[in-house]
Amino acid sequence: MDPVTQSAQISSSQGFADGQNSATKESKLSAKDLIHWRDPKKSGVAFGLSLLMLLSLAAFSIISVVSYLLLALLCVTITFRIYKSVVQAVQKSNEGHPFKALIDKDVSIAPESFRKHVDASLTYINRALKQMSHLFLVEDLVDSLKLAVVMWLLTYVGAVFNGITILILGGNICSRLLFQTQIDQYIDLARTQVNTTIAKLQEKLPGAVKRSKTE
Repeated sequence: MDPVTQSAQISSSQGFADGQNSATKESKLSAKDLIHWRDPKKSGVAFGLSLLMLLSLAAFSIISVVSYLLLALLCVTITFRIYKSVVQAVQKSNEGHPFKALIDKDVSIAPESFRKHVDASLTYINRALKQMSHLFLVEDLVDSLKLAVVMWLLTYVGAVFNGITILILGGNICSRLLFQTQIDQYIDLARTQVNTTIAKLQEKLPGAVKRSKTE
C-alpha cells in the first residue's frame, strides 16, 4: 500500500471517529439539558410523553401500550404515504418516496460505539454483583440487617403503591425540584413587570398624583 492511500485511510478513520465522538457528546449534552430543563419546551415535551407512557402502563399492560403506539405510528406513516402518492398523481410530479431521506439514512450501530457502551455497562453490572454478594452473603452483618429492614419497609410501600405509581410520583417530584428555580425566576420577572406597569399607570393617573400630593 502506497503512503498516500495509507494516509488517506488514516485521515478518514480519524474523521469517522471524531464524528462519532461529537455525536455522542451532543447526545449526552442534549440528555443533560432535558434533565435540567435548560430548554423548557423540549423538556416539557419529553416529560409529558414520559408521564403519558407511565400513565398508560398503569392502566394497560405493556403489550397493549406498545401495540397501540406502533399502530398509531403506522397509521400516521401509511396515511402520509397515501396522501403524498395522491398528490403526486394529481400534480403529475415525480418526487419519489416521501420518506426517502429517512430510508437512506444509516441507522446502524457502529461496533466501536456498541462495545464502548457494553464495557461501560459491564462496569456497573460487576459493581452491582459485588455489592449483592456483599449483602446477601452477609459479609457485613450490619449492612445485611439494614437491607432487610429496607426490604421489609418496602413491602408496606408495595402494598399501597405499585411500581408505575412510584415512578410517576418520583418523576413529578424530580421535575418539580429541577424546574423550581426557573419557575421562581419567571415568577419574580413577572412580578417585577407587573409592579413596574402599575407604577407607570399610577404616575399617569391624575387622581393618583393628587392623592400623593395631599399625602
